[in-house]
Amino acid sequence: MLLEFRAKNYKSFKEEFAFSMIPTPKQKGLDYSVLHQKIGSKEYRALSSAVIYGPNASGKTNIIGAMDTFKNIVLRGNIRNSNERNTPNAAANNLELIPNNADVKHAPIAFSIKFIEADLMVDYSFSADVGAFLGEDYSRKVVFESLKINEEMIFSRNEKLDFGSFRIIKKYLVNEFEQNSISAMLLAKSNLNDEELFLMNGFKNMFSAKLALLIRNWLDKRFMVIYRADSLQLARKFADPGKKSVYIEKTLNDAANYFGINSNALAYIAADDDSEAKLWSLFQKDSAKGTAAISAEIFESYGTIRFVNLFPLVVNAILHGGTLVVDELDASIHPMAIMSIVNIFHNDEINTNRAQLIFNTHNPIFLNSNLLRRDEIRFVERDDETHHSILYSLSSFGTTGDKGVRKHDDYMKNYFVSRYGAIKDIDFTPIFEKLISRKEV
Repeated sequence: MLLEFRAKNYKSFKEEFAFSMIPTPKQKGLDYSVLHQKIGSKEYRALSSAVIYGPNASGKTNIIGAMDTFKNIVLRGNIRNSNERNTPNAAANNLELIPNNADVKHAPIAFSIKFIEADLMVDYSFSADVGAFLGEDYSRKVVFESLKINEEMIFSRNEKLDFGSFRIIKKYLVNEFEQNSISAMLLAKSNLNDEELFLMNGFKNMFSAKLALLIRNWLDKRFMVIYRADSLQLARKFADPGKKSVYIEKTLNDAANYFGINSNALAYIAADDDSEAKLWSLFQKDSAKGTAAISAEIFESYGTIRFVNLFPLVVNAILHGGTLVVDELDASIHPMAIMSIVNIFHNDEINTNRAQLIFNTHNPIFLNSNLLRRDEIRFVERDDETHHSILYSLSSFGTTGDKGVRKHDDYMKNYFVSRYGAIKDIDFTPIFEKLISRKEV
């Protein structure tokens, strides 16, 4: 369960932004949107959904990109560039693309996250000097790193490495740690690598492989970040592709039939020479001729293909308590289908594992006080002069005064009259007037 994500000096966000899933105090209504989890004597609350609005190029995708970049850096455990291309987010692999392009002072990039997993509240952060935007051959360095568990400091890294109490993570420590704790701490302090995260290297190897694995698994399996809408494509792997396995996923087919498909069913089929199964449309012809198959990419609509790729992630999040973050969730998918998915995350009887949905969109249909709380609606605005982005919530306007937002206000109407900002007037008329005037001359 995600509580908060922060980033600083990431592309258009020169100043730190805080994407909090913690409900705004004293806000009432739509209580089904609020998740609860108790750790010891303290109860943590988190929102089950959040939607991000803003004009094109305002920085909405940069928020999701920052999450994806942070995730990839932690999973590989260092701030070196990666040759792997497991994400369309280039900044996750080439870190010289991260810093704000107007910053000439080499300000460090910074990330932090708070989440709950296995009755632990994990608070992890790091910052790194990776040089200037597009800087090459720069000697990178982790300048800060910190890990807190249940609000108790485990380690903190600045110029030197300091340790707190290990009491809270006692059952996660490596065998015989207590007898060797002093030597382990001394060894860790003397073997820090400027380009490596201590969490996924020294701490994992000498202190707690179990805790490092818990954090890694949550980022890898539970924090599902889809950076670009058009990159969403899932594949299935079969253990024995040589048999031309045909796999029909009943749940997915049921959902696809509700959504609308042009065939009788959808199936994953692996060819003889490929373990990656591709999606096919199946047609029941007759008892004599059997079933025919056509590549789904050829026969089905783009919206159907995208829904079929998206839906298993929704199922995964609901069944396992994941946090699903999607760029332009509703791209090519009918708003009523997306509305149903949002309602699933809001359903207390279905969302029993504290799953969360975060997405950005241009569709104003979600600006609805009966669907989302004020603290679930976010806006991103980019300054025309500095080109710096800022993130804020509808709940930040308060409920009193001329700019106050009341519970039953018409959010959609107010947004389009620029009451909340994060909207831009666009008029292409002058461009065409110039073209026509040139032609007349």
